[in-house]
Amino acid sequence: MNILIMNGPNLNLLGVREKSIYGSQNFETYFEELKLTFPDNNFVYYQSNIEGEIVNKIHEYGLKFDGIIINAGAYTHTSIAIRDAISGVNTKVVEVHISNTLTREDFRHKSVIGPVCCGCIMGFGLGSYKLAVQSFLIK
Repeated sequence: MNILIMNGPNLNLLGVREKSIYGSQNFETYFEELKLTFPDNNFVYYQSNIEGEIVNKIHEYGLKFDGIIINAGAYTHTSIAIRDAISGVNTKVVEVHISNTLTREDFRHKSVIGPVCCGCIMGFGLGSYKLAVQSFLIK
């Protein structure tokens, strides 16, 4: 199975920023562990702080990969462009969040991309990504 894992703005600072919320591990190290956990899958990792670049990657991989796991960061709550990109491709997309956004500030409670994703996993730290991979394997 070919899976794109995509992180949005500020997630390049994992392991450095707000460790009480996001933990102390950087994503690149976690990504290597994830590949070892699921050796029969092909993973591509992409991170961008720029909305248009995220849209371009969804277009690029969303027509040829089996799944996309996206943590759109703050764009989760604001980006109609990312929502429309997800809607425009055939690949299943799972929305992921490291923290439980429903226990945080009110503005984080609404996802504009969620309704066009096949599911959402949140609140399990970096393990949320592992659960998202597993969701593709059971469907």
